[in-house]
Amino acid sequence: MKVVLDTNVLASAVATRGLCADVLREVLVNHELVICKQITDELRRVLSTKFGVATWLINEFLRLIQQESITVKVRSVPEVGLTDKDDLGILAASIASGADFLVTGDKELQDLGHIERTTILAPRAFWEELTRGNMDPR
Repeated sequence: MKVVLDTNVLASAVATRGLCADVLREVLVNHELVICKQITDELRRVLSTKFGVATWLINEFLRLIQQESITVKVRSVPEVGLTDKDDLGILAASIASGADFLVTGDKELQDLGHIERTTILAPRAFWEELTRGNMDPR
């Protein structure tokens, strides 16, 4: 199963212990993580400015993520009315990769529910689906 983890989920996974860290670990071990340049660029900025993570640690984390994921190149963005236009790139990565899920803390994205074949869920809802056994690994 292909899964896009939004920047807010990845940042929370790195900066705090808890649900997002569990989600990231589960996706890395049993599924295919999908990322794009926009996610890695935004993650670098958020970890540095909002969480104060050291540059060397950010670089190491990004190296690991890039090594363990599928990186898609976004060629076009969907025509979806969103307040945060940066989110269009993440939706585009989900579509381009054929991701099964986009996991995000962004309510506006969650409200979409789906984009093409990708289901959009909050981290808690995604985790509940995983732990119920409703999703097949790879």
